[in-house]
Amino acid sequence: MDELFEAAGTLRAAYRGVDWASTPLGAASGWSPTLRAAVDLTLHSRFPVTLFWGPEFVMVYNQAYVEMIGHKHPAALGAPAARVFAEIWDVIGPMLRSVRSTRRATWTQDMRLLMDRRGYPEECFFTFSYSAVRNPDGEVEGVIDIATETTAQVLSQRRLIMLVGLSDALSSLDDPAEILERAVRVLRSDPEDLPDVDILVPDATAGAGRPPLPAVPSTIFRDGDFVLETTADVPVLRVRLPGPPPYAETVLVARLSQHLPLDDGYVGFVRLAGATVAQALQRAQTRQAERRVATLERDLSERLQRSLLTPPAQPPGTEVAVRYQPAIERARIGGDWYDSFQESDGSLTLVIGDVAGHDQQAAATMAQIRNLLRGVAYAARKPPGGVLEGLEATMRGLGVDALATAVLARVEQDEARPRDGTRTLTWSNAGHLPPVLVTPDGAATLLRTPPEMLLGVRPGVARSAHRVTLAPGCAVVLYTDGLIDRRDAIIDDGLAALVGSLTGRHGSTAEQLCDELLARFAPGSDDDIALVVLRIPPEPPGVPG
Repeated sequence: MDELFEAAGTLRAAYRGVDWASTPLGAASGWSPTLRAAVDLTLHSRFPVTLFWGPEFVMVYNQAYVEMIGHKHPAALGAPAARVFAEIWDVIGPMLRSVRSTRRATWTQDMRLLMDRRGYPEECFFTFSYSAVRNPDGEVEGVIDIATETTAQVLSQRRLIMLVGLSDALSSLDDPAEILERAVRVLRSDPEDLPDVDILVPDATAGAGRPPLPAVPSTIFRDGDFVLETTADVPVLRVRLPGPPPYAETVLVARLSQHLPLDDGYVGFVRLAGATVAQALQRAQTRQAERRVATLERDLSERLQRSLLTPPAQPPGTEVAVRYQPAIERARIGGDWYDSFQESDGSLTLVIGDVAGHDQQAAATMAQIRNLLRGVAYAARKPPGGVLEGLEATMRGLGVDALATAVLARVEQDEARPRDGTRTLTWSNAGHLPPVLVTPDGAATLLRTPPEMLLGVRPGVARSAHRVTLAPGCAVVLYTDGLIDRRDAIIDDGLAALVGSLTGRHGSTAEQLCDELLARFAPGSDDDIALVVLRIPPEPPGVPG
């Protein structure tokens, strides 16, 4: 054996088995110095290298190159490349001839080739360069190929892109049917890995124009989540996708590519795709359950809240209208409340208040404070400031630990004008927004008073009372901050807008004022709204004053 082949390592026997004299290269002892130098360089390299020598491009390669050509070795050694790579010669043949004729090297990155190296046309990817090998006279004797296989990297990246895209496409969907439809559409966008894929639901029919892929009974899966079988010599992988009824027996069915090895990476990729769809179905089931619970909670909370906010008392000669509108984005329960009741002396008490918080605890605290306030007001028979002082003392004594704002107002007949319907409004304000007074001429003003502390901040705070006369035609509006407070505006802007909207509304009834205010302000609110409107109806025409 020629000493040139001593560096061939495990290929020594293969080199010894080639009858080089019968090849276009002839006996090794007669090889040109250029060929011998090129072979020596090739065999001493640990990088995959092959030589395509002479016009027939006869192949000489090293040990590292064998893995890239699979079962083509050892027949490829000393054979013309056109015969070895017949299935891809239409691609690489022109490239080799171009290098031989032009002497210019090529560079190809991640080229896809369907190469028969394991008994079937396998999808492979290579990065390689063909370069001319010239003798001292400048003549091209052969072409050297320095190559690396990138199949694993390309397939991994392609499959990762698919899985990320599938996850993104399903992440925002809540409807199981839409999830499955979108998943099939995304999976079919990768025909190289998934030449035929479908998701089957029990009793579902195949898509239009597509033959059905028979579903697999769940018993076939046994203890696993997938089953691999062969249909008409084509591998078929079926992955179970447990989902909410009626999707509990849903199956991902994929006919696998005949151009890819059926290895753990391929099977794992399809199983990951199935797991992504299954997670989306489970997420949809969880979201649907959460929505059902949230809907029940909202309905229950709203019924509870409205049961606490009873219809208002309306003594003769007055109009009282109330409204409660829950925040849409919250659980429809919170600390806003209103009240309207008559005391034992016949006077009318009006209350608007807001307990800090927007949950069941706030609502429960609100109910406690509302009922305590009713009891204190009815039993104490004190002015509004004294009633709030008594309420705060009662809260402290009973351990009701909460912060709240409130306006308590008492409406009584004006003793100086008992016959014309004129009323006196006396009120006390514990850290709440000021009421709005609308006079019979249509003017609207805020009933501002010196600010006083919220309920629950400090015990023993003295509360003041304020008084205003309400002639027939006057209206007073009590409200919570959800009506006018906005995240993108200061509270003074909201108050100004409220006053502006009430100006000139002296002809509206109490009910109409409530509706008009909600129509104007509620659409922009993200908080609960409570309203109390008191109106002293104007005297009918012809009635003496």
